[in-house]
Amino acid sequence: MRPLQISPKTAQKLSKSLKMPLEQIMHMPQHILLAKLAEIQKNEETKKPE
Repeated sequence: MRPLQISPKTAQKLSKSLKMPLEQIMHMPQHILLAKLAEIQKNEETKKPE
């Protein structure tokens, strides 16, 4: 499996927001990463009911 095609800066931001090691982010399958990002976005939306 090849690493994700994202910039190092983006990988660092994802690592921080997902609370995961950078290496794990870079070698994560794209569909799993997208699912985790969707989950984070959903949680943020429920935190800010305005």
